[in-house]
Amino acid sequence: MVPGAGSPEKLGATLTAEGVNFAVYSETATVIWVSLYDELDQEAARIALDGHEDHVWFGLIGNIGAGAKYGLRADGRYDPDQGYFFDPHKLLVDPYARRLDRPFVRSPRLRLNREEAVDTAPLIPKAIVLAADNKNAVPRRKTPGLFYELNVRGYTMRHPSVQGPLRGTLAGLTTKRVVDHLRYLGVDTVELMPIAAFIDDGHLPAMGLTNAWGYNPVSYFAVDPRLAPRGPQELRNMTDVYRKAGISVILDVVYNHTGEGDANGPMLSLMGLDAKTYYRFVEVDGKQHLVNDAGTGNTLRADHPATQRLVIESLRYWVEEMGVSGFRFDLAPILGREPGFNPNAKMLQMIKSDPVLGKSILVAEPWDPGPGGYQLGQFGKEFREWNDTYRDDVRSFWRGDQGKIGALAGKVAGSAEIFDFAGRKPSAGVNMLAVHDGFTLADLVSYLDKHNEANGEGNRDGHNNNHSWNCGVEGPTDDEKINAARRRDVRALLATLLLSRGLPLIQQGDEFGRTQRGNNNAYAQDNEITWVDWENADGTLVDFVSALAEFRRMHPALTHDHFLSGQTKHGVRDVAWLHPDGREMNEGDWNDAGASVLGMRLQTAEEDLIVWFNRRIDPVLARLPEGYWTVGLVSDDQAVLTVADRAATLPPRSVVVLLKGQIPPSKPEVPVPPQEIPVQPETPQPPPQPDNVPGVPPEELPNDKPPEETPKE
Repeated sequence: MVPGAGSPEKLGATLTAEGVNFAVYSETATVIWVSLYDELDQEAARIALDGHEDHVWFGLIGNIGAGAKYGLRADGRYDPDQGYFFDPHKLLVDPYARRLDRPFVRSPRLRLNREEAVDTAPLIPKAIVLAADNKNAVPRRKTPGLFYELNVRGYTMRHPSVQGPLRGTLAGLTTKRVVDHLRYLGVDTVELMPIAAFIDDGHLPAMGLTNAWGYNPVSYFAVDPRLAPRGPQELRNMTDVYRKAGISVILDVVYNHTGEGDANGPMLSLMGLDAKTYYRFVEVDGKQHLVNDAGTGNTLRADHPATQRLVIESLRYWVEEMGVSGFRFDLAPILGREPGFNPNAKMLQMIKSDPVLGKSILVAEPWDPGPGGYQLGQFGKEFREWNDTYRDDVRSFWRGDQGKIGALAGKVAGSAEIFDFAGRKPSAGVNMLAVHDGFTLADLVSYLDKHNEANGEGNRDGHNNNHSWNCGVEGPTDDEKINAARRRDVRALLATLLLSRGLPLIQQGDEFGRTQRGNNNAYAQDNEITWVDWENADGTLVDFVSALAEFRRMHPALTHDHFLSGQTKHGVRDVAWLHPDGREMNEGDWNDAGASVLGMRLQTAEEDLIVWFNRRIDPVLARLPEGYWTVGLVSDDQAVLTVADRAATLPPRSVVVLLKGQIPPSKPEVPVPPQEIPVQPETPQPPPQPDNVPGVPPEELPNDKPPEETPKE
């Protein structure tokens, strides 16, 4: 230690000309040490920080530099019933560490009480001091058009162009074929599921399972070493590659809890440094209990200045040094708890007003399992929000639920009932049909019920209300009629998603039929269940998604970022809702519980088009407005669609787009010619049922608000 030479200004380990400056925040510790480790992982020195100012412990250790390995130890009051867990035998990870030398591994010794006097250093990753890097990143700052959610490990483990040690890593995402696939799909914003260093859930090792998703973080700065074995520059390189390819990279971040869990959990970092500063507690019968609003044992105290500083500085690190373009905030209401949710909470305002973060892509998951945790629409114009009502209502419509025609119209028009206030636009909503927690899109049309037996929890975990259907048989089948029906339904769902106002999000592999065998909570399946199966990808479906994305880009009427009014301005009416009889929908039509076909006519000064949604299992004749209409898009590639005599026969279970054109001036009297798409004959389907998909009960299931967030996040 260089006496009196340290600085409290910058938290963490900072390389200087004289050595390394260490600074750690703790209001309740009585002493904090830095433990230095040699190449054999043996403690070479334990040095008490000699500075203490405004709750920051700091000191400068000379004769060490970049590459030095260290951990922290803290002492103070030990009284778990009152929220004090100090134990100098527990080696702790610096909350500001940028790199760790190994992943976290669970062990019963990590949670032993102080009286056991067991040194946990052999079990704890060591932080590595990094050399200063003054090269600031240049994040891509484009407005998102199409989000793509992926899990780094699951996405690359079976990709044919990702070989050897690149599999399961960020570097694997930079291979040319991976990038080309995303570009071909039209993806411009990749959302990485959590990459921060995390630990397995406590009950998994005994079952031989491991966490595959990463929603159990310990560090908020360090990339998990399994994903970046050569250090954080792997992420920086990835964001550089993607920026050059025209793709933004955003991170799914978990500022709501840590993997330390409840009072009986492992002592890894914040709990041992200052639990009462970083976590929320509540007093019950004279004892302090950790609040569990995240459903995982603890809840981050987002209204404390030290926690706010940790959040802001880590977010800025990902942007300024790693080139990340933005963030999706897991269980975002916890950021606004004071302790009840406040949309104007200081933590949220700090993110919005920050000169760096305020320019980034900000996406909220607007619910958590805590009281009053469902806050969709409440995060302000700076944020975009995952819209679960889109997911549920669109699924329910296509499943065949009664009385859903109005809900469908509201969702494809941008969910104005949620977002049309305070200057917000349809792009405030992120529309999705399937994401990591829930069925894949292929499983959505193949399973009535979840099948989570592999998780070892008796199939009790995961969502119970999935708004799913199976087309007649539960799970895989050799019946080609059922498989054809499933393919058709997936295409109709994807077309609905890409033709809706708002920002679409596709989950990894849904563009080519990925299955998780009916598991709708595969958080613990780091295996073939979650590893994307590229070998059996449906290339035809990939082509269709690519064409959908291109069609969306080519027709601004679909994506103009304003809410539809139905009013005529400058001779153009932005939307008219059409009944298949050719007239506009009236009140009786909207209230018809069995209504199953809807036309959405969108007009701008440049174009006029109709999007038809037909969920019936038989063709439907749709009368058309005056004009010359041509086929723009048909979701069912096995259908033959004709347009003639101001009418179109909509294929079963399909989405159709018709474009209005002009009759050539030289032939003004020529009748509208039929427009045909040459395809193979349609595979015969099961006999019609009353407006329901085979294998689905006709009654409407109850809505599930707020959605049940998996307790594994």
